[in-house]
Amino acid sequence: MSNNNNYFTPEDDDEDYGFIDFEDDNYDGSDDEYYDSDDEYADSYNDSDDDYSINRNYNKYDSKASSQKNNSQGLVSFILSEAFSFFKIVAFAAIFALIFTNFIIINAEVPSGSMRDTIWEGDRLFGFRLSYKFSEPERGDIIIFKFPDDESQNYVKRIIGLPNDIVQIKGGRVYINGDELDEPYIKDYIFDDGETYTYIVPEGCYFMLGDNRNNSKDSRYWVNTFVKKEKIIAKVMFRYYSGEKSKIAFSLIK
Repeated sequence: MSNNNNYFTPEDDDEDYGFIDFEDDNYDGSDDEYYDSDDEYADSYNDSDDDYSINRNYNKYDSKASSQKNNSQGLVSFILSEAFSFFKIVAFAAIFALIFTNFIIINAEVPSGSMRDTIWEGDRLFGFRLSYKFSEPERGDIIIFKFPDDESQNYVKRIIGLPNDIVQIKGGRVYINGDELDEPYIKDYIFDDGETYTYIVPEGCYFMLGDNRNNSKDSRYWVNTFVKKEKIIAKVMFRYYSGEKSKIAFSLIK
């Protein structure tokens, strides 16, 4: 009977089946060599695992630090953006206020009672600068103008005489070109000293009087009697603060 080649024989290659070769000259009968090899593998695995853990933690902290840095940069950018936006608003408001007060309106505070009872001392007024850009001043208008004897000061008076008018003051009354002027805004007429005063208004000029005729320094007393049109700053439009009542009070001025 022939031998069955499927049976395992000692001569077969032990290495393929994982058997220990007891005839190995280097084998001393101990399993320590193989266990040591396993331990080295385990140590190597553990070291690798530790390195991975360290790298993972480092990456985590590095990512966190990077995120914090980005957040800080974002915060700085946000603050700068908000500051710039605020600056633009303030700059726009300042420019608007500058244009508005220099070319459209003027704010004036009246220091005396020369315009009583229409305007009281301490009243605060708004004048419209554009009033006479497209039209001529009219008799009876209350205007803000540069004082002819000292242009560093602004005055508030009423227009009485227009260019080329003949203004006369006699018997406490005002006459324009021979006709008595109707003045419903006057409380007390000019004190009559028995004299007649005549003023001929030059072209492009105006004769001014205060409503409080007996307590007003106006064209009657100035060295430079008349106000030139180019020295008119604005027409008084309304009062926003009452000096008489010491409170905010809006009213039209006529």
